[in-house]
Amino acid sequence: MSHGVRVLLQRLDPGLEPPAYARPGDAGADLRTTEDFELAPGERRVVGTGVAIALPVGYAAFVHPRSGLAARHGVTVVNTPGTVDAGYRGEILVCLLNTDRVRPVAFARGDRIAQLVVQPVSRAVFVAVPALPESVRGIDGYGSTGGILGVSSATPVTDVGRTAEPVRQEPKTMRVPGEIA
Repeated sequence: MSHGVRVLLQRLDPGLEPPAYARPGDAGADLRTTEDFELAPGERRVVGTGVAIALPVGYAAFVHPRSGLAARHGVTVVNTPGTVDAGYRGEILVCLLNTDRVRPVAFARGDRIAQLVVQPVSRAVFVAVPALPESVRGIDGYGSTGGILGVSSATPVTDVGRTAEPVRQEPKTMRVPGEIA
């Protein structure tokens, strides 16, 4: 069993609970807000968490949205995941966005607003070459594998910022488990 990586934590706001894992085996430790605030529909706000960390070289921390906030309220992290580099020593800040078009979302000091995932990272050594080797995927990029019901996977992004016209298909019927047919 792994004992985890040692991360030094400075509590800038000692009145808040420090980051913690909700359940054994969780990948993300919950981050909390230092203030009461409300996010209006479509509003974004940079929010303090009251903590700063020192990661060992070779690690980074990534700020991820909380799935419950996203599903129930439409709240997400704008630059997800937000990257906390090993050399950063300032307060971890979270840029939240309310994607709901109608309802504001109120937060109270101490509410869990995001998750922090600590991971090992590699530093790349970039080598300039005149051409890249062939691969099965080739240059197929955004949307090349499909995934949206009713739209053909043959809707490639043809160039940066431009897309081809979608090929419409009849939507497939999806059955929700437990639903009566």
